[in-house]
Amino acid sequence: MSGSSSPFPYRLVATDLDGTLLGSDGSVTRRTRDALAAAAAAGAAHIVVTGRAVPWTRPVLDDLGYQGLAVCGQGAQVYDAGAGRLLTSVTLDRQLAGVALAKIEAEVGPLHLAASRDGLDGEVLVGPGYEVVGGLPATPFTDASDLWSAPLNKLYIQHPTLSDDELAETAERTAGGFVTVTLAGEGIVELLPLGLSKATGLSLAARRLGVKAPETIAFGDMPNDIPMFAWAGHGVAMANAHAELRAVADQVTSSNDEDGVAVVLEQLLN
Repeated sequence: MSGSSSPFPYRLVATDLDGTLLGSDGSVTRRTRDALAAAAAAGAAHIVVTGRAVPWTRPVLDDLGYQGLAVCGQGAQVYDAGAGRLLTSVTLDRQLAGVALAKIEAEVGPLHLAASRDGLDGEVLVGPGYEVVGGLPATPFTDASDLWSAPLNKLYIQHPTLSDDELAETAERTAGGFVTVTLAGEGIVELLPLGLSKATGLSLAARRLGVKAPETIAFGDMPNDIPMFAWAGHGVAMANAHAELRAVADQVTSSNDEDGVAVVLEQLLN
């Protein structure tokens, strides 16, 4: 770990946002901010690792006064918040994504679609019937060709009757050879570039910071955090986490509304 000079056993604290660092109201509590600051004072950098693309992440980073690297877009983007620029960006092969969508729809019928455009100011396009979770800003589209007119980080899919788990399982089974399928939250099933995960982006960012996987503690709440837990030295699931993530976690803490991240950091600091 980080050696005897610091009482804190990790050099990097990786946190998901929604359902993890953020409470149900979308805010970060004073207790959690103080715990992150204390960990930083003990030598551990904080890194945000989120499914949100940069435009949806930036307001949270600004509120935190965050100047470091952030892994956004499910690992597709490594963003330097201090410099306001993208260091890496991985885009979805739109031809493969089209094949994947066709295969899924052949199995389950028409899907409701949304898409995250690449770039620092990439819009999220939302088609008819798609419900954006958490009231985040989005741009409606009606012509499907708009979906494919610019580079994308990912597609979001929803189904009128299938549960999130059923949709993700079906998408993985029918289209897993063309795209990575992940479940990132309630109503958030995503199609990503093949092989991409939060671990991809986190490992790139950690290398830039000179931090190794065993020196990292990671916090999350959904199956999209499983690769991050597999990469990090220690994985902590929130009490509100999906059963699949809890099953692979090294530890389960309190819920996101009960300062679960702070609870663990305070224990480690003391």
